Amino acid sequence: MARRFPPGISGGVTTALYNRDILRLAASIPHQRRLDHPQASSERRSPVCGSRVIVDVVLDGEGRVVALGQEVKACALGQASASLMGGHALGRTGAELASARDALAAFLHSDRDDPGDWPGLAVFAEARRFSARHASILLAFEAAAEAAARARAG
Repeated sequence: MARRFPPGISGGVTTALYNRDILRLAASIPHQRRLDHPQASSERRSPVCGSRVIVDVVLDGEGRVVALGQEVKACALGQASASLMGGHALGRTGAELASARDALAAFLHSDRDDPGDWPGLAVFAEARRFSARHASILLAFEAAAEAAARARAG
């Protein structure tokens, strides 16, 4: 029996987008639990696919993330992005999270050739061709940057 894919999706798209590296990241999301007492939280949803990410943060006196929690209900691309965000967010400032979010968005939209200096984001190079997937990839970084800004303001 031939393998069936959703309308508009071919096996080549599936292979390109959901490669081994993406799937490995999606299966190993760090800090995947909500914090009991966050300073701030942010929830982001993708209207295109329904993916959802909630990020909780606690910042130290210098505005660096010292505790992070996340609840991720997203496709493999959104999960992989949450994995990369969560794996490197501790010790980062809200400004660094916002910069990573902006660099990733510019990379996905082909406004820049590289994804910036946040580790691992080059894994999304194939997703640049599929704009419908961009919102899900950005969710974790959007939520983290927003939560850190709220905590700092707060």
